[in-house]
Amino acid sequence: MTSYRSLSSSGHKASWKSLVMPDAEYDSSVALRWENEGWTAEGSLGDDDAQFVLRLSAGWVVQQCLLFRDLEQPDLWLGTDSHGRWGEVNGAHRTELDGCTDIDFVNTPFTNCIPIRRLPLLVGHSATLSVAVVDVGTLGITKQTQQYTKIAPDTWRYFSSASNCEVEAVVDEFGFVVDEPNRFRRVV
Repeated sequence: MTSYRSLSSSGHKASWKSLVMPDAEYDSSVALRWENEGWTAEGSLGDDDAQFVLRLSAGWVVQQCLLFRDLEQPDLWLGTDSHGRWGEVNGAHRTELDGCTDIDFVNTPFTNCIPIRRLPLLVGHSATLSVAVVDVGTLGITKQTQQYTKIAPDTWRYFSSASNCEVEAVVDEFGFVVDEPNRFRRVV
């Protein structure tokens, strides 16, 4: 079973440097704080100059997603009933996202930390998830299948069927990505 250290109720921070564009000032970061019996994750998405706020349950289930790009109000505001039914703040049901359990921004490894911390997998076991993948530039959202495999106590492999991309990541004692070779490296 996954047995990562609990985060302190005073919060947790992490930052990553992009290895895809090593000369650019491209970093992503997240700061988590415990409030109202769940986690609020606020972060930046580097080169896109976007900010996000994710609301997570105590068990690391995504409940709400806000994405800010160039407006004071969210450019994207999604909520879920934690059973795979998604909608917008105005109440519009996003039927194309039905069944998604997680959300993914491809320009940060943080969103991979969410299922890594939540999934109770033994080494060698896998789980296949439906994920709402957000394109920060266009605000487009696609439903994709991603598979997470725990290959060692501190190493996970995730595979996206839509992009045919496989990533192997080393995580720390909290289940946060330390290194995604050729993609991201943890700096804080």
